[in-house]
Amino acid sequence: MAKNDTLNGKLVTLFGGSGFLGNYVAQSLLKRGARLRIASRHPEKAYKLKPLANLGQIQFVNCDITHGDSIRAALYGADAAINLVGAFGGDQMKLMGQAPGKIAQIAMEYGLEAFVHISAIGANTESPATYAQAKAQGETEVLAAFSKATIIRPSVIFAADDDFVNMFAQLIQMLPALPVFGPKARLQPVFADDVAEAIAVVVCDPAQHGGKTYELGGPEILTMMELHQRIADTQGRDPNLIAMPDFASAMFASLPLTPMSREQWALLKAGNVASGDFPGFAKLGIEPRPLGLFLDRWMVRFRNHGRFGLNGNIAAS
Repeated sequence: MAKNDTLNGKLVTLFGGSGFLGNYVAQSLLKRGARLRIASRHPEKAYKLKPLANLGQIQFVNCDITHGDSIRAALYGADAAINLVGAFGGDQMKLMGQAPGKIAQIAMEYGLEAFVHISAIGANTESPATYAQAKAQGETEVLAAFSKATIIRPSVIFAADDDFVNMFAQLIQMLPALPVFGPKARLQPVFADDVAEAIAVVVCDPAQHGGKTYELGGPEILTMMELHQRIADTQGRDPNLIAMPDFASAMFASLPLTPMSREQWALLKAGNVASGDFPGFAKLGIEPRPLGLFLDRWMVRFRNHGRFGLNGNIAAS
């Protein structure tokens, strides 16, 4: 590691560390020698990280970020903090708009060296989606309370255990015909390990990265239709992918008990591509990896006959 790429002995509080991205961020921090405090409403979901840490290197605390006392307990004695909390349900303005500012305020009071807030590409107070509005408000309130905080805006994050690529993979595996909502919507999928690495780099050097916003998009831009087709190809399947017009997609999203809400449709329609107004991976010395580097291996379990599918050839592992 480079001289400024270590967190030896530093205590980092990871809010929302029991979630999907938290698993990857925790590993990037642990390998740099950080001591971790996983703060979550369900910290037990992160117990799988225990074998990756040295004795005493990781601790777990129950935390509700909507309560100041809970935040204070999670931040007490910490050197740095990272807020990963995000939600598509519940009171989004409270969780992602207001609570981050309170975390940042207490972090400033306690004199933390670094505070990193994970927002999202597309954060915008003018968005029709509450999620994007809340993310934008969260950024504003964080910077108002902790001016040297770093804002990270990732695009759609993929990994072997994500709920994005895997959801489409399961549908393509099961259905001979599949509607594609927002077929022309543009995405810039980004690998979870690369996002985690970027967060760790920022935490290691707050003097360099504090007060800045980074947009993290992967090395390629795909439409929703192209994404579906790639997944189908790597499964060795040829489903009928039906491009749905916007009016039909909006109608579907308005129905109860559907897998896509009106809010998610609004976000999908807007796309998820870096604006170019902020620095990205290059400024952090990271070369992001494309989805295609992993997709063939990850889709093995969705193929007919598993790794012995695709004309009887053993797929790459």
